[in-house]
Amino acid sequence: MKKFRKVLDGLTTSSPGATVGSPSCGSAAGTPTAAPTPKEIDVQETLVSENFQLCKTVRHGFPYQPTALAFDPVQKILAIGSRSGGVRILGRPGVDCYCQHESGAAVLQLQFLINEGALVSACADDTLHLWNLRQRRPAILHSLKFNRERITFCHLPFQSKWLYVGTERGNTHIVNIESFILSGYVIMWNKAIELSTKTHPGPVVHLSDSPKDEGKLLIGFESGTIVQWDLRGKKADFRIYYDEAIHSVSWHHEGKQFMCSHSDGSLTLWNLRNTTKPFQVTFPHGKIQKDARKESCKPILKVEYKTCRNSEPFVIFSGGLSYDKAGRRPALTIMHGKAITVLEMDYPIVEFMVLCETPYNNEVQEPYAVVVLLEKDLIVVDLTQSKYVTVKHTVRHHISESPVTCTAYFADCPPDIIPILYSIGAKHKKTGYSQKEWPISGGTWTLGSHTYPEIIITGHADGSIKFWDASAITLQMLYKMKTSKVFEKPKPGEGRAAELVEEDPFAIQMVSWCPQSRMFCVVGISAHIILYRFSKYDANTQIVSLEVRLQCDSDDVISPSENENNPSFSEPGSHSPQPHHHHQHQHPASPGSRTPEGIKDSIPCLKVKDRAVRVPPGYQSELVIQLLWVDGEPPQQITSLDINSAYGLLAFGNCNGLAVVDYLQKTVILCLSTLDLYGSTDPYQRLTRSPRRNRQSTSGLTELTDNQQSIDMERNKSPTSDHVNGHCTSPTSQPCSAGKPRIPMGPEGPRLTRRGPGRPPFRKAQSAACMEISLPVSHTEESRENSFTRSRSSSVSSIDRDTKEAVTTLQFGESYGRKNDVLPTPCLWVGTSLGVVLLIPMSIPTDQEERMEEPVTMGVSGAVLMLKGSVLRFSFLDCMGALILTPYEVWRDHNAPEDPDRPRRRKLVHFSPSSSQDACGDGHLAVVCSERQAKVFLMPSQSCLFVHNITESSFVLRADVVSVCNSVCLACFCANGHVMTLSLPSLRPLMDVNYLPLTDMRIARTFYFTNGGQALYLSSPTEVQRITYSQEMCDNLQEMLGELFTPIETPEAQNRGFLKGFFGGNAHTFDREELFGEAAAGKASRSLAQHIPGQGGVEGMKVAASGAVGELARARIALDERGQRLGELEERTALMMTSAEVFSKHAHELMLKCKDKKWYQF
Repeated sequence: MKKFRKVLDGLTTSSPGATVGSPSCGSAAGTPTAAPTPKEIDVQETLVSENFQLCKTVRHGFPYQPTALAFDPVQKILAIGSRSGGVRILGRPGVDCYCQHESGAAVLQLQFLINEGALVSACADDTLHLWNLRQRRPAILHSLKFNRERITFCHLPFQSKWLYVGTERGNTHIVNIESFILSGYVIMWNKAIELSTKTHPGPVVHLSDSPKDEGKLLIGFESGTIVQWDLRGKKADFRIYYDEAIHSVSWHHEGKQFMCSHSDGSLTLWNLRNTTKPFQVTFPHGKIQKDARKESCKPILKVEYKTCRNSEPFVIFSGGLSYDKAGRRPALTIMHGKAITVLEMDYPIVEFMVLCETPYNNEVQEPYAVVVLLEKDLIVVDLTQSKYVTVKHTVRHHISESPVTCTAYFADCPPDIIPILYSIGAKHKKTGYSQKEWPISGGTWTLGSHTYPEIIITGHADGSIKFWDASAITLQMLYKMKTSKVFEKPKPGEGRAAELVEEDPFAIQMVSWCPQSRMFCVVGISAHIILYRFSKYDANTQIVSLEVRLQCDSDDVISPSENENNPSFSEPGSHSPQPHHHHQHQHPASPGSRTPEGIKDSIPCLKVKDRAVRVPPGYQSELVIQLLWVDGEPPQQITSLDINSAYGLLAFGNCNGLAVVDYLQKTVILCLSTLDLYGSTDPYQRLTRSPRRNRQSTSGLTELTDNQQSIDMERNKSPTSDHVNGHCTSPTSQPCSAGKPRIPMGPEGPRLTRRGPGRPPFRKAQSAACMEISLPVSHTEESRENSFTRSRSSSVSSIDRDTKEAVTTLQFGESYGRKNDVLPTPCLWVGTSLGVVLLIPMSIPTDQEERMEEPVTMGVSGAVLMLKGSVLRFSFLDCMGALILTPYEVWRDHNAPEDPDRPRRRKLVHFSPSSSQDACGDGHLAVVCSERQAKVFLMPSQSCLFVHNITESSFVLRADVVSVCNSVCLACFCANGHVMTLSLPSLRPLMDVNYLPLTDMRIARTFYFTNGGQALYLSSPTEVQRITYSQEMCDNLQEMLGELFTPIETPEAQNRGFLKGFFGGNAHTFDREELFGEAAAGKASRSLAQHIPGQGGVEGMKVAASGAVGELARARIALDERGQRLGELEERTALMMTSAEVFSKHAHELMLKCKDKKWYQF
């Protein structure tokens, strides 16, 4: 523990982190302030750096760009490889593990060591990896890098330790799985084919051992050549040359037939008795045309030939559809006897696997399901039912049918909210699923002791919202809603709708949710806000719509002549605010760029349904707020939002200004430009700029000059002005000396990007998942378009970013609006992109009847505080350092039946900062964080107690005040990838980890801190990565994760019988060690492949060091088990020898007894 004391003796102080010249006090005029009497702040801070450690916890969602699939039929776990080198291993709920190849190379193929707790991955960089799955965090044990050949196909026979590896050159190599060293045994392509063959057979596309004899290896080459190689005799048993290219091969379980799929959409069945021609050729989807020719079909990429004990065999394949039908969806075809069923898929098929009852390939397979890996989904088809319906997911792995555009994360929610949302969402579940249980059910997982209710909210490009139960480490969808149902569907050719029909006009930009009051607010890309209330009853409702004109008229624009005749530059040190126009009109209509209906004015982007609609239980829309077009200019997107259920108010802002709505009375109570918010307390003098400085601009521009020479107003802005998590980060500008007029210069130069009246306010919806960062360095128009303006939710991407002061964050709360206030009152804290903090005191009627009739009044002449960089976050602490929660209204169902004895009344819960005044006197602490620095102010004196410059070379993207270890801290995520925590109120650095470099805007827009030391971000367009920065959670993480491997007895092979064993070959006498071992085959060339021992990763080292689960311990256990089995075998042998000796003794005694007897004496 450490005590921090600050004596307020009329001068404010700053921590050593503050730079000279930075503003250290927050008065309106920039002068030092003093508290009326010296007060002592005594806060005991309990957090230390040992409380923090950063690590990944779990990844949710569907793997992005999947490439490979594998299934362990004994352990019942599934592995999915991706193009970025990731591997997801899935089992029962709670068993979900993510592994990443360090190289980032695409995963070509995955092979489980069935029931061994290991996995082999083959990557596009021609490297094989062996993963150990017998620990909660899998680690690589061995790697083998091929130097001269490219890997194309791998095959690992069941219960074998020798892996067959086919290459692009047509060669087949053999790898020992235990040592991960190449055998000297190689099947060269020129030996596999006949010497008389003049052409190369192509890459190896298939390898498999014969079910009849493991000593026979079937090799399929891309060109259509098939060779069965006798591993013992090192020669080819037969060779097949077919005209069509081969994609896959599948054996009949008896080993007498196999089926091939080809590039012309055909299936060929081959019998080993006669390999000169196929036994059967079929074109499943190739119909005979009128001219007697067959339709040309697409390639059949994979076929599986599975036998059944009591019915016809299954032939299941992907592809093979005819070319003539355009727009046909990808399909999986199931042929069972003469019946052909085509299952159309929503997305392209990447891979599929048929799940069978037995892991042995020489037994009747009895298929029961097909796992189909699609580009954006994973489905299981039940083969035991004739309709082939899908099996219902136990856990829904994909989060993004539509691209994710924003996220929110709430830890430690009210315990009743998850069951309520689940019960409402369960009523809308789809039906028609198979009754069969989800077959991917392996591993073990138990609910740990460190669990509490957690909810993740995702907003999507199609306007849908999803609530997810994220308690513990699982992710289960609770409830889904569609915001587009509030609006009429845009129809082609109807004026403004024609512009939007190809866009995503309902895309979600940000959300605000109060779990206690269950109020939910959504901001959309079309500059619209929807307010929802939660109800357990359905209702007929009329949606109320408010239209707000948050854009000034065209007569506010300074004309060139006016600017030329009246150049106004202030004198240095001038303290009086200069007269100024409201320069809020951003994109003047270009001459000649009229739409057919003329200039749009006072119309919203979307049309709200004007009729009563029936709404189901759940979240029901109560109010829609839309910004209007003004003189052909579309409304600018909303950059900040806050809602307070206790006050009944909703505030939002953009780069034009601020609006406050009373949603109880359905009225707009405040709508002002950013400049009007200052009143007489504007810290800047805003001057018009002469158009001669910039010929490209004809609209009014403003300049900023310092109001106080002592204040260093150097703006080291972030190189982006895109909207990040609801905040508008500010542009880079040139430093200026105090007192001189300064022309802000962005990276692209001082120029306006115009948008004509016919251009919609947004482009094709990019999700937060697909925004890439590109720092603008060029002054060309092309670079401007390729810079951060690619962000679909950019609030200032197409305006003059140097001259607009956007409202970047808002916060309602009980505070002191003015220095001389004695008691706290409801206030609205406003933060802007220029680092200015405004306090707006409010007067709200307390009586319920008066609240519904009397207007709420707001005074815009409150306090003004200053920071470096765009303001990101507000939070409030009492004088003991405890977090002051925001007031809220206790939830009540507005659609519940009226009880005449108990009339419904609003129940408000307030957290006033004056509650601790007996101990500390009046006042509270305000924590303000910007993209550059954090400050702690004492209210109402507005004295700055602590300052910490978070970063000089980068900028903060996300900042939140969170609860950790029964205390609070400030958590920050910077653009340079650093995750930091600062103590409160002293702003002492506790953790600074270089975790994740910002590579695209997806991470910036979706990064979200929450209580309990947790955070999340969208790691790929379809996956959410959760992390923790709490040491306690890192210590308990192993307990929370699921076990991938469970000790299960391997099923015994069926008794083949005497005749089958006698006539069926000698598969069980085949000894691979004798053939492939170093003694027989020698060593492989060292230059062919390089063995790389696995490092196991940090987590693996921790697990290994933790005791019995280490690799050494496992090896020792395995040796003990083997020794035990050998001991048991020795005991049984000794017992048999003893019984044999006893039998021999008795037989000898009997012989002696009967030796002298005659035959008639018996």
